[in-house]
Order: sequence, then structure tokens, then C-alpha cells
Amino acid sequence: MFKLKGCKCPLTHTPPPPPPQKKKNRETPWFLFLSCCSRLLPFFAILITLLSNSYESITLSINLDHTYLKMLTETSDVPKVGFSFDLCSRNNMLTKKGLKPPGYLKTGTTIVGVVCKDCIVLGADTRATAGSIVADKNCEKIHNMAPNILCCGAGTAADTEAVTDNISSQLKLHRYHTGRESRVVTALTLLKSHLFRYQGHVSAALVLGGVDVTGPHLHTIYPHGSTDTLPFATMGSGSLAAMAIFESEYREGLTRDEGVNLVTKAICSGIFNDLGSGSNVDICVIQKGKTEYLRNHLTPNPRTYISSKGYTFSKKTEVLHTKITPLKELVDVVQVGGDVMEE
Repeated sequence: MFKLKGCKCPLTHTPPPPPPQKKKNRETPWFLFLSCCSRLLPFFAILITLLSNSYESITLSINLDHTYLKMLTETSDVPKVGFSFDLCSRNNMLTKKGLKPPGYLKTGTTIVGVVCKDCIVLGADTRATAGSIVADKNCEKIHNMAPNILCCGAGTAADTEAVTDNISSQLKLHRYHTGRESRVVTALTLLKSHLFRYQGHVSAALVLGGVDVTGPHLHTIYPHGSTDTLPFATMGSGSLAAMAIFESEYREGLTRDEGVNLVTKAICSGIFNDLGSGSNVDICVIQKGKTEYLRNHLTPNPRTYISSKGYTFSKKTEVLHTKITPLKELVDVVQVGGDVMEE
């Protein structure tokens, strides 16, 4: 069997495949936009949440800035000279609501100490104040800590007495236990540890002095527990006036009499220049194996006027009326049952 060239038999001839047709593009711009929005929807939700929170914070900051600007504009109207009473109404309102206004604290004391050649000299005035009132004209501000250690106290009278009595008892027990003389550094450690524990709420400012086996020592103890070791020290409301005397006249190697005169002059400076200090001068001299307490060593403020007739007081109060009521008439004793107790 043969076939002609160029002849295409329908039985044996395979038609060529049709040309590929282009697919219709269904991804139109609108379809793409909707698909992107569906994918970005969670991110939009998170963004809206963050914007709402930031809006609140921005609103708060704007309000604070507005308040601050208002305060600045109000304070700019304060007069530059004279007194301003703008806070009086505020203070009255706070007081009515129960806020206690702050009060002033005043030690009202002049206490000093100086290191001499072979001794320690302590001094104090004798005025105790309660606000603007002189409560005691001749009180004792030099406290006994040990036979060889003494302490001057400024501040609240009850606190100074309680602290010194407490540490004095501990030193006494320590002497009984060891059989030795108390050392000044032991008293210093006990006092500052006790005051530091109360963070300044115990109002006791102390000048501690004594002589032990290592020689004379002088220390200052503040109400918060800090301490200083100095050749001369002053504390209290009259401390500045007394310190002026020490800084101008102190020198090393003072004798006992020179130390007493210097301390007396320093206390008098506090008495005459500080309203919280006054009355008399107490001096204490601590030497090795000896302690000398000079009570009312100097009285720079004697009474200038005393009535020549004197002051007379009635010996007793006149009795105007007397009434005696027996107790048996006030109490009715009723026996309910049982035997009578034997007397």
C-alpha cells in the first residue's frame, strides 16, 4: 500500500494540537483590594486598640499641661514685694479637714565639753523650757553614766533622762560581769546604737565625756545616731554662741582651772544670746579616779528685786463646812445564804 506525497489520509493522519489559549485573569484590581483587606484586618484591629490607649494618655498629658500652665499663670500674679497670704485659705481648709499643722522644735539648751590636759570638763545651763514658757529654772542636764563617765543632754527632757538611765544600767551590769571599769567607747556604742534604732524619733542630743584606761575622751551623739570625736564640742540651741568662744580661745594642753573658766564663759555666752538657755551654770570635772560636780558653779542671773517685806502665805486653808458620812449608811449588806465569814 502506498500513498501519495502530500496526501493526508483521514484514517492515518493525526491533527496537530490546537494552539494554547490564554487564561482569563480573574484577579482584577477590586478582587486584589478585598483580599488584602481581609488579610490585614487583624492588624487593623491591633492598631485601633493602640491608638485608643495612646489617645487616653495624650488626653491625660494635655490636662496635666493645662493644669501646670494654669498654676504658672496664677503664680505669676504674686506680688514681688511684701507678704503673700494666698495660702492662708488653703491652710485653713486643710486644718478643718483634720490635718495637723507642723510645729517648731526647739531644744532650748546649751551644753558643752572640752578636753583638757588630764581631765574632761563638761558644762550645761539649767533652764528647761516648754515652748515659750520656762518650766524649770534650775534643772540638771548633766547625767551620771558611770563613776568615770558623764553625759550632758539636750532635747526632750524625758528622752534624755530615759536614754541615759537605760544605758547607765547596762554599763553597771557590764561592770558587774567583767569586774572592770567602764570604757567611754562602750557607752558611746550603746548610746548611738539605741538612738539609731529609733531613727531620730528619740529627741536626745548628747555630749559624752569620760576618762578611762586609754585617757580622756569627748564625743557628741546626734538624735539619729551619728557621732563625732572632737577636742571641744557644743550642742543645743545655744551651741553657736558657745562654739564662738571655743574657736576663739581654745588651745591644747589646758589645765583644770583654765578648762573650767573656758566652759563657764561658753555657757554664759549661750545663756545671754539664746532665749532657750538661761539661769545658772553647772560644771563637771572628770579626772582619773575622781569626778567633781560643781552644781550652780555660777549664777549670772540673780533676782534683781526682792520685796523687803517678804512674801507671806497662810499656813492653812480655812475650813468652811464639815460633814462626816459613815460608810455603813451608804452600803446595804444583804446576806443571801451560806455561813458568815469569820473575821
